[in-house]
This record gives sequence, structure tokens and C-alpha cells, in this order.
Amino acid sequence: MSSPASHDPVRAWAESGIPHLTGRPDGPPLIPPGHAAARARELTDWIRTASAGAVDVDGAALLGERAALTGHRRQGDLTPGGSGRLLPASDGWVAVSCARPDDPLLLGALIEGEVTGDDLWPKVAAWLAGHSRADFDERAALLGIAGGGVAHGAAIADAARDALRPNGVPRPVDGLLVVDFSALWAGPLCAHLLGLAGARVVKVETPQRPDGARRGNQDFYRLLHDGHESAVLDPSIAAEREALRRLVAAADIVIEASRPRALRGFGLRAEDFVANGITWLSITAAGRDSHRIGFGDDVAASAGLVAADDAGPMFVGDAIADPLAGLIAAALAMCEPGNGTLWDISMRATVASTLGGPPSPPTRRDGDQWVVDTGSGTVPLDPPRARADGGGTR
Repeated sequence: MSSPASHDPVRAWAESGIPHLTGRPDGPPLIPPGHAAARARELTDWIRTASAGAVDVDGAALLGERAALTGHRRQGDLTPGGSGRLLPASDGWVAVSCARPDDPLLLGALIEGEVTGDDLWPKVAAWLAGHSRADFDERAALLGIAGGGVAHGAAIADAARDALRPNGVPRPVDGLLVVDFSALWAGPLCAHLLGLAGARVVKVETPQRPDGARRGNQDFYRLLHDGHESAVLDPSIAAEREALRRLVAAADIVIEASRPRALRGFGLRAEDFVANGITWLSITAAGRDSHRIGFGDDVAASAGLVAADDAGPMFVGDAIADPLAGLIAAALAMCEPGNGTLWDISMRATVASTLGGPPSPPTRRDGDQWVVDTGSGTVPLDPPRARADGGGTR
């Protein structure tokens, strides 16, 4: 069980592994701003209670778990995985991702010029230098580019207004059917936690759009999907489209991690199923009504979660918006649902709601380790770590 000291924001960061993923490659690890790691622990407290102790994980440690398996390290204004950048615009900074095969073409359309692997980032940087964050946000939403202007000040508080928190009565999910349409990290983490709590999880993919995480670190993919059933259904085939509809109709919980138009194109409207009593978890970059898309690194930065030094802002952790959103989704699924609930989970709002508070304290060397002073004493900065068995106990 967690203790009051473990929810101290600085201690939670220190024990999460995230500081080792935050900062310049040749500089010290940094304590990020805000209290995202402590929030992650609050969420796993809820999940632990709802599951009667079956899911006993440290939410703070989950934030850095992927990096523990991939070996990613801090790279400053580059994402730990290397596919994203923080670049200056005319009125601030912008986080941009280039992780998908089509992204160079989309970025070429953004700047209205041809780009190649060698000159992509210099050309994008030159375009951004002459445009505002709002200019980028508007064109990125239109083109489907993952990224956003880095929020600060009142914009962070405005983004946080759409954040959700679990409330009411925790409910067990043992024996419930979870249909998981998600991919990558946020939705699969939610499904993983619900599976540890005893739910039956069916992962659904189409032949045209398999989960991109299958091409990533295999240990991490197995960690999140072990014990789940798999269904590959082609909605362009009438019989399989009907099978897909029946599966969703039988579900107790549905996880969706794409813009609503994707499933609506299959004839699946969340509102129809919620009216029949289903809990529907919709995880998007900035809410169901937004056209923005994003990945965990650029979404977190655009929400305002960045570290900074004299050279400019730096990414915090490894795609940290993903595990935070996955944790909030799992906790919401474990709230007593009433007569059906559509949870509209904005990853950007989820991150923004963790910001605020006093400045982060500096870290320092103590022998062969980095440490930081907290309200409950000096503590070492733990490296990112993965659960040994992938299960629900720490």
C-alpha cells in the first residue's frame, strides 16, 4: 500500500524513473514540474481498492516501464525514441512527431515543400521560425500531423478543464468482457490493468490496421497483452462486420483510442452502445470533438509538461501522456457506471491537470548516484524499471 510520503510529488518523481529520462544527454537528470507521478499513484490506489488488491502496482513506476525495456535514455529536446523534436516557433515552442511512414510527406505539406530524410528537420525548423504556435496547430489538425504548440500560463489551466478523475463508488471488473480497439500504449495499458483485475479482454484489430506496437519492443508488447484474446475482423466483409457489432454489443467495457470517425465508419457509434448500458472509454489526443492527433511525447509537451534550462524546453519522460491516460482510463472503468457511461478522455487535459505547484528542486550527485531532497528526506533517483513477471504485484 502507498503511504503519505510516497505521494509527495518530488519523491514520486524520484521513484518513477522519469528523471533519468528527462534532461540533456550530457547533463543531470531533472525532476519534472507538477505532480504526474503522484497522480499516477493515486490512480493505482483506486485500481487496487476496486480490484480488492488483485492489481497491486506502483503507478509512478509504470510511467517509465517501457524505457526500462527499450533502454531509452534522456535526449533533451529529442524524444527518448528519437522520432520527435521540440522546435522554436515565432511565439514559443512546438512539439512535432515524425514516427509514421507517411509523416515526412505530411510535414512536406505543412511547409509546402519537398523534404527528405536529411533535410526534414532543418526545413521544418525554418518554417516554424516564421509561424506561430497557432499557425502550426491549425495546419497540423488539418493535415493529421502529430504535434502541438507548447502551452504555458493560462493555456495550461484552460486545457486542464476537460480532465477527468475517478469518483463515486469503485467497482470490480472481475468477469466483465472488455473489447479493446486500441493500439500502442495508453489503451493497451488500460486493458492490461483490467485484465489483471479479472476481466476477459478481447483485442480487436483489422487486417488493414494491426497494432503498430507489434513492430516495437516485443517484451513490452507481451507485457501489455499477455492473457488477452485476439480477434482480427475485416469490416469490409459483411459477415465480419456483423460479428464485430455483436462482439461490441456483448461487451461490458469498450476501449477506443482513435478519433470517433474510425469506428463510426464501421457502423459502431459509441452513443448507441452506451445507451444500452456499456461503459465506453474514448482516449484521444485532445477530446472527441478535436481534430488533433498526437503521440504521448508531443501531447505531454503541448499540454505544458516540459522541463527547461537556458537552452530551452526538454521532453519529460518517455511518451508520458500515454501511461497517464491508460491509468485514468482503467480507474474510470472501475467506477460504478450507472446506466452506461461515455468517458471522453483527453490525453492533453489529463497531463495539464497535473501541472502547477512549486518549482522543481535540483538534483545532485551523492557518490555514484543522483539524489534529490524531498519533504520526507533525501532520496535517490531510481532508474526506470519493469515488473519482473508483468503481473499485478510490485
